[in-house]
Amino acid sequence: MIFKNFGAAAGASLEHTHSQLIATPVIPKRVNEEMDGAKRYYEYRERCVFCDIIKQEMKDMKRMVAENSHAYAFTPFAPRFPFETWILFKRHISSFETCDESEILSLAQILKLVLTRLRSALNNPPYNFVFHLSPITLPHLEFYHFHIEIIPVLTHIAGFEWGTGFFINPTPPEEAAEFLRKFK
Repeated sequence: MIFKNFGAAAGASLEHTHSQLIATPVIPKRVNEEMDGAKRYYEYRERCVFCDIIKQEMKDMKRMVAENSHAYAFTPFAPRFPFETWILFKRHISSFETCDESEILSLAQILKLVLTRLRSALNNPPYNFVFHLSPITLPHLEFYHFHIEIIPVLTHIAGFEWGTGFFINPTPPEEAAEFLRKFK
């Protein structure tokens, strides 16, 4: 698991900025659930759900935040949190180690751009980002697409969210994307 917690409200335990890489002896429950859902979609539609999401976002363009030669950044259709932003490669890639050098550079550039826009637009909020990639033992999955989820900590998870697993998000993703596009 590759992730970053920025700011105390996002769970950062050290004052200096840093990302973390943690290996676990088992595939975490959340990762299994996401992969199982992607696999069911693939078995039903014979294509990757994330590739379909990219096609839909490119068609609509309402939630697009940024794009470069190898990646897209957009606010998802049903975000759990205000200004939640996802980054996906244009090419179907399920694991980080299958990226070429130009894709890694594009990923770094778009991640920096999105974080800069969030910092400028939202007054340097605490945030988390998480790399969602296939487990190291399963590097080439046709049904799973490597992506990064960036979640600014602007609201609090409370009883309703913990009790139901549903999230209340007061900011429509189209408005969040439009607002973020205004910042460089």
